[in-house]
Amino acid sequence: QVHLVESGGGLVQPGGSLRLSCAASGIRVRFNFMGWYRQAPGKQRELVAGVTSGGDTNYRDSVKGRFTISRDNDKNTLYLQMNSLKPEDTAVYYCNAQGRYSGNSYWGQGTQVTVSS
Repeated sequence: QVHLVESGGGLVQPGGSLRLSCAASGIRVRFNFMGWYRQAPGKQRELVAGVTSGGDTNYRDSVKGRFTISRDNDKNTLYLQMNSLKPEDTAVYYCNAQGRYSGNSYWGQGTQVTVSS
């Protein structure tokens, strides 16, 4: 079983920065896709940023130029660098990974990001 453990959330002022981390552990899985999703109260979960096994990245329009998704060298950890944070970014952020061969989807427990002065 794959476990995704997230960290790095917290309370930050508008214009501030946070760096989210997602550590993958457990059985060996080749991920076709890894990404960050977020869900605000009363809204559907939405993709924030993703990266494919080929290294292609994707960002939703509202975070382009502010957020950066990256992986470490062994691809066991996923990061989301969030700069110039806005109150609208407030949400629970979830790490997601999709197995290339199994097709399984794995989710982290979520980490709260609150942007407020």
